Amino acid sequence: MPKPIVAIIGRPNVGKSTLFNRILKRRQAVVDDQPGVTRDRNYALADWRGRSFYLVDTGGLVPSSKDEMEKLVKAQAEIAIGQANLVLLLIDAQVGAQQTDLDIANRLKKTSKNVILVANKVDRMEDEAEIHILNRLGLGEPLAVSSMNGRSIGELLDKITDFLPKHPVEEKADKSIRVAVVGRTNVGKSSFVNALLGENKLVVSSSPGTTRDSIDTQIKAKGQIFTLIDTAGLRKKSKIERGIEYYTSLRTLRSIERCDVALLLVEAQVGLIKQDIKIAEETIDLRKGMVLVVNKWDLVEKDSETLDTYTGQIIRMAPFMEHVPIIYTSALTRQRIYATLDLVKEVDSQMKRRIDTSDLNKVMGIEIRKRPPAAARGKYIKLYYVTQTETKPPTFVFFCNYPELLEKAYLKFLSNRIREHFGFSGCPIRIKIRKRE
Repeated sequence: MPKPIVAIIGRPNVGKSTLFNRILKRRQAVVDDQPGVTRDRNYALADWRGRSFYLVDTGGLVPSSKDEMEKLVKAQAEIAIGQANLVLLLIDAQVGAQQTDLDIANRLKKTSKNVILVANKVDRMEDEAEIHILNRLGLGEPLAVSSMNGRSIGELLDKITDFLPKHPVEEKADKSIRVAVVGRTNVGKSSFVNALLGENKLVVSSSPGTTRDSIDTQIKAKGQIFTLIDTAGLRKKSKIERGIEYYTSLRTLRSIERCDVALLLVEAQVGLIKQDIKIAEETIDLRKGMVLVVNKWDLVEKDSETLDTYTGQIIRMAPFMEHVPIIYTSALTRQRIYATLDLVKEVDSQMKRRIDTSDLNKVMGIEIRKRPPAAARGKYIKLYYVTQTETKPPTFVFFCNYPELLEKAYLKFLSNRIREHFGFSGCPIRIKIRKRE
């Protein structure tokens, strides 16, 4: 299920990015003494004592400002607040609550969001006596921390996890296959979904970024119910400096988290580009099934070799997608639109497939004898047997005498041989190596 979102907000230069980096234990956000450095929203997956959540860093809020950039940053932070399960309002304890802090607090009190008031830059215990004045913000007792030296960050994380759901909220069980339609901005995702639905149920526009929220729509076709998740497009972060499109990356990732199979749409005339590859990598990282849909195929001039040439270019650019089924469609003419659902059904079936242990060992035993792992550090490496332990994604555990010495290249060999004999088209495969006791 989608992970909860914790947004850090506050006026400029109170230490939001420093706190962001401190919690993540790495320097991911740009930190500078100049106010307003963080303009685009920054997010990353954080983990504390087995509880994971998306942590979101935002630009400084100046609610009453007339400055154009500050108004855009305000719009960014407003949406972050709207998406968040929990908001951290950060205050610079060294200067106390300013009018801007009061304005932000009043804005938060009008929402139903859980809020933790955090007094930052409290580097010493004796400085805590001064933070009681922050009670006038009306958001409860402030928690004193120092993002710079890490003081009380663990206590803050404990408090954050207290607000998060103790267990993932399960969606109502159904028999549908959940399909996330993902891709860059303006590749025709809404048009594609509309073609499947046979009606203009979603807004379609040639203007990038029309779809600002994920919309779930069910369709029954080919004897199967599909839940289609139409998502906002992903755009390079360097181009997300103005407007509201900045937040679509996280929205898309959460949609992929919820799906069984992702349909990655690329634009036929443009071809596969780095941002498409990034989305594909994220889909695989989330261990979801995938089908690559080349949309607007009707706009490409073709001959007898065009399709094979195009497919070859895709595999050369992204060899890790060699197992992903590719289909060439047109949302405008509805060419092969419904055929994508056949591929979705097949990939979903493969994700759930389980191979009998005896069949697996018979086939893989032959492959391993043909190409045994190379010796390492003077040790002879032996693989004893393999079993499939999980589905969605298919997970295979090999038992070995020296698992730590197996090279990644050999793990890739094992994965490829499993695909060669058993299929798993469109599925990520996990290979685990355990020491035989």
